[in-house]
Amino acid sequence: MSWQAVLDAARPERVGTVSQVLGLGVEVRGLEAAVGDLLTLGDGIEAEVVATGGGALRCMPLAAMSGLTTGTAARMAGGALGVPTGRALLGRVLDGLGRPIDGRGPLVDPPRVSVDNLPPAVMDRARIDVPLSLGVRAVDTMASVGRGQRLGLFAGSGVGKSSLMSMIARGTEAEVAVIALVGERGREVREFLEDDLGPEGLARSVVVVSTSDQPAMTRLRAAFTATRIAEAFREDGAHAVLMMDSLTRVAMAQREIGLSAGEPPATRGYPPSTFSVLARLLERAGTGREGSVTGLYTVLVDGDDHNEPIADAARSILDGHIVLDRALALTGHHPAIDVLGSVSRVAGKVTTPEQRRLATTLRTVMAARRGAGDLIDIGAYQPGANPRVDAAIAHEREIAAFLTQPLEESCPAPEAWHRLSQLVSTFGDVT
Repeated sequence: MSWQAVLDAARPERVGTVSQVLGLGVEVRGLEAAVGDLLTLGDGIEAEVVATGGGALRCMPLAAMSGLTTGTAARMAGGALGVPTGRALLGRVLDGLGRPIDGRGPLVDPPRVSVDNLPPAVMDRARIDVPLSLGVRAVDTMASVGRGQRLGLFAGSGVGKSSLMSMIARGTEAEVAVIALVGERGREVREFLEDDLGPEGLARSVVVVSTSDQPAMTRLRAAFTATRIAEAFREDGAHAVLMMDSLTRVAMAQREIGLSAGEPPATRGYPPSTFSVLARLLERAGTGREGSVTGLYTVLVDGDDHNEPIADAARSILDGHIVLDRALALTGHHPAIDVLGSVSRVAGKVTTPEQRRLATTLRTVMAARRGAGDLIDIGAYQPGANPRVDAAIAHEREIAAFLTQPLEESCPAPEAWHRLSQLVSTFGDVT
């Protein structure tokens, strides 16, 4: 044993005490720590420091608080949370703190890094100019995604966000998929892994899970853990896709933490820190010098209101959004993508002029049909009045067949563009 080890072992340990347990938070006195440091409370309950002041540490436990009481001992547990990384994680299912929960044994000495990381410097980010096929026709052609883009999937509850994510997980051409299930129902996790993702999809994925019953800090940390794992693949030069379901539940977890730490409620009860946390999380995806992280985030819009605070904040940061429409879902149109309401801000950089012409033609035909919807519904539209409306009515079934896709089907981008070309060629002159 080295002299340094002997000195460390002989050094007195400083022990603090829990002075208050209130709501979701714990107050500790008698210790000095920084925000982000870990403490051990009592018989092994880990907690993270989220605020300091007045000689006390405000902490959020990473496990159930059962048994904690005033006077419980508190000890330093080291610095910030560490996250395992590397290709040994492929095919594994981890909890929000990066620990395996799939029953396949522990990880064998994976490289560990701090969960906190800075986004790539603005001048170090490579330009987004390479398309990334997701295997979904309506997305690859009408809202084309570039490698390193950040895209939001916006929808109300039960409209098909998770199903669309599973289609992308199986159909994307990305080398690695990191999937974060934050605030999910416990019963849905195994269904997603076995039915939606399947053995083939899981083999090239890392899944991070934090269910709705777990503490707010664990749910929040799951989002940053998954992001850090994806960043590590990018640092190794790989092109990864990060899928997070859902960003709204991450914001809700931060709301619980902020309010428990004493922040004032602001917009719809969300404290100011919620929006800065979202920006910090979303900016970490994107391109690096070599590799990239393409971020796909589902956003649960409250009451189908696409202008509610979290949806509005996410839309302002992301590089595009896919809107899922409940009315389409109710008619059996799956995936229920509202093509006219969906936008990719980098589509012009990752598509050819001919591809853009095809997508624009279909959009204009569909927009004309929507604009004349009231006249058509009451039988007042006169055929021949608008060639675009005529084309939309004549080829309504073909358009719907192109935009819909079975859950288990994957369509490569070249095939999707070929089918769109064939469809547009049947419209005739609609200029």
